[in-house]
Amino acid sequence: MVKETAFYDILEVKPTATDTELKKAYRKLALKYHPDKNPDAGDRFKQISMAYEVLSDPKKREIYDKGGEEAIKGGGSGGGFDFHSPMDIFDLFFGGGGRGRGGRGARKGKDVIHQLKVSLEDLYNGSMRKLALQKNVICAKCEGRGGKEGSVLKCGKCRGTGMQVRIQQLGPGMVQQIQSVCEDCRGEGEVIDPKLRCKTCQGAKIVKERKVLEVHIDKGMKDSQQITFTGEGDQVPDLEPGDIVIVLDEKEHERFNRRGNDLIMTMELELVEALCGFQKVVKTLDNRSLVITNLPGEVIKHEDIKCVVGEGMPIYRDPFEKGRLIIQYQVKFPPSGFLPLEKLPLLEEILPARQEVIIPDEAEECHLQEIDTSSGSSRRGHRRLEAHDSDDEGAGHGPRVQCASQ
Repeated sequence: MVKETAFYDILEVKPTATDTELKKAYRKLALKYHPDKNPDAGDRFKQISMAYEVLSDPKKREIYDKGGEEAIKGGGSGGGFDFHSPMDIFDLFFGGGGRGRGGRGARKGKDVIHQLKVSLEDLYNGSMRKLALQKNVICAKCEGRGGKEGSVLKCGKCRGTGMQVRIQQLGPGMVQQIQSVCEDCRGEGEVIDPKLRCKTCQGAKIVKERKVLEVHIDKGMKDSQQITFTGEGDQVPDLEPGDIVIVLDEKEHERFNRRGNDLIMTMELELVEALCGFQKVVKTLDNRSLVITNLPGEVIKHEDIKCVVGEGMPIYRDPFEKGRLIIQYQVKFPPSGFLPLEKLPLLEEILPARQEVIIPDEAEECHLQEIDTSSGSSRRGHRRLEAHDSDDEGAGHGPRVQCASQ
């Protein structure tokens, strides 16, 4: 007879519990009441750790069954014992601080990785997305045993190893040892009587469950950044659940490109705007309107780059600070013939004077033509030109283009 059952009650098991049942009970309760997950349950975590340390040790368990907690703490015939820190017990069991009691720490299941497409607006403003997943959970009906208590037996064919070894004769004095997965237990090392299998999981020990996760996307997060849900992965008996890892996948934006904390956009200007000043309105990712002004007389050249400080992406975990909005200008020149020939002298009087060119007497006159990119010969010539420029650049020189007159 057991004198008192307090330690068994703490672990929520019967006084006849086996070592396997004690381990499962401790695993479940230690994860539930660990201070990192449940800060207000420190005392309960200590009680769980002490109860498991006593009951998992055959000598301590025998003394406790005969004399209760008083005997364990030194008041009975068993003498006093030194107890480990609750965190040490947890680390030993889960493999965090050394070796487990069975000679190895608890293994962890595989992580489940999901890709979540997010817009640049989501990363700029922050958002919350709900993600519905199907995951494996330990069957509650049979508590992960696969059948009724006592129905799980060690496989007799492989003796619980999950593997079979057979010897094949290759020739006189030559044999080959072949190892394969046991057909009876399918590599699990145990079998369940079909009559006693759990009707809920059909002996699989796990069932499918729908899980909805709330994914909080903070301002300033980046493409490929990971959000981890610890311990929310698939559950497997005798394994610590893995994690669910959400990987953000930034969708391409129609107006902005992101580079670090900067936002980059292209702004087209007419020639008159580039020369005489302009005002443009830019819609931000949080629906504000920015007025971009360039004063008359401040000339914008084609592919000039300007920036607006503090209007880029929010900085992750410091969202009140932002990067830059970088604007690259594309100046549109008017088409040929936009101005009658008789008015060109008036434009020439306004524009800066052209540089006078001295033409040698022996010079040959040539005419420029448009390149027909649709013809095969032009494309081949274009590729040769690109290859020539690439070779020159690789040799440490700038690109050189030469034209041969015919």
